[in-house]
Amino acid sequence: MGTRYEQDVVAWANEQAALLRAGKLTAIDVQHIAEEIEDVGKSEQRELASRMSVLLAHLLKWKFQPSRRSKSWQFTIRTQRKDVAYVLDEAPSLRGKFNDAAWLDIVWSKARSIASNETGLDLDVFPEVLPWTVDEVLSQEFHPE
Repeated sequence: MGTRYEQDVVAWANEQAALLRAGKLTAIDVQHIAEEIEDVGKSEQRELASRMSVLLAHLLKWKFQPSRRSKSWQFTIRTQRKDVAYVLDEAPSLRGKFNDAAWLDIVWSKARSIASNETGLDLDVFPEVLPWTVDEVLSQEFHPE
């Protein structure tokens, strides 16, 4: 049958919130609450990585397929930049990810794969190392030529 947490996480969360508000700290499910709090941080990290990968992929498409540039690509680039800014406003500590070489390598690798899949160009066409600074990538004025 499983625990309440395993059966219905939403009902469990509401129950735990009520227990916390009532000050019934000995009745709360400490282990699962801790896991859920950690998962919130992981979720925000995944959101940032996803937004950055899509943004970088579109910047690659912009650079390597200039004849196919479109308003749709401009819109996606602008939207992803705004969404990255929003994630960073909500969780400023995630800015540290931009200094994490391993994290950036993973994000860049995903971006290259996305760009390759969407353009039909070989993966080798795209630089192995991110050629732009994070500030350039996030700047609304920057479009690689």
